Amino acid sequence: MSELSDVGMINQSVPPEEEAEWKLPSFRKVGVILLILTETALFTIFVVAYLFYIKKSLNGPYPQDVLELPILATVALLSSSITVVIAERAFMKNARGTFHLWWGLTMVLGLFFLGFTAHEWYTLIYRDGLTIATNVFGSTFYALVGLHASHVIIGLILLGLVFVLSLLGHVKPDQAERIEMISWYWHFVDVVWIVVFIVVYIISRSA
Repeated sequence: MSELSDVGMINQSVPPEEEAEWKLPSFRKVGVILLILTETALFTIFVVAYLFYIKKSLNGPYPQDVLELPILATVALLSSSITVVIAERAFMKNARGTFHLWWGLTMVLGLFFLGFTAHEWYTLIYRDGLTIATNVFGSTFYALVGLHASHVIIGLILLGLVFVLSLLGHVKPDQAERIEMISWYWHFVDVVWIVVFIVVYIISRSA
C-alpha cells in the first residue's frame, strides 16, 4: 500500500503543463509538404525525360554547342536561401527593418536569376537558333528550365506580396508560420535548381 501511495504522490507532483500532450500537426505545414512532394514528382518526370532524350536529337545545336555554365545566376539563387532564412529569423524577433532588408534582398537575387534566364533564352533563340521546335534538346530544355523558372516567378510573387503587405503593416507577428512556409517553398525552388544545374549544364554538356 505504501508503494502505491508513493507512486500516487509522484504523479501528483508532476505539473499538468509538463505532461506531454499530442497535438495535430499544422494543416498549413502538412499542405506545403504535400505540395512540395507533388512538385518533386512533377520535376522528377521532367528530369528523367531530359536525361532520356539527351542524345536523341538528330540535328543541332546540341547542349555542348550553346550552353554556358550559369555560375553567377546559380550563386545568386542559392544565396537567396541564406537571405530568406535571415529575414525569417528577423521576423521572429519582430525586427521589421532587418526583415524588410533581407526579404527584399531575397527578391532581388531571385529577379537577377530570372533576368539571367531571360537573357539566356534570348541568346539561344536569336543567336543560336534553338527553339522548342528545333530538336528534342530544345523541347526538353525549355520544358525543364521553363518549369523551374515558373516556380521562381510564383515564389517571387509570394515574396512580393508579403513585402508590400508588411510595409503596409498588415503582416503581424502571429503570421510567422506563413512566413516560414514561403521560406520552405523558396528553399524547394533552390534545391530543384541544383538538380537542374547538374543535369542540364553539366551532365548533358559532357554527354
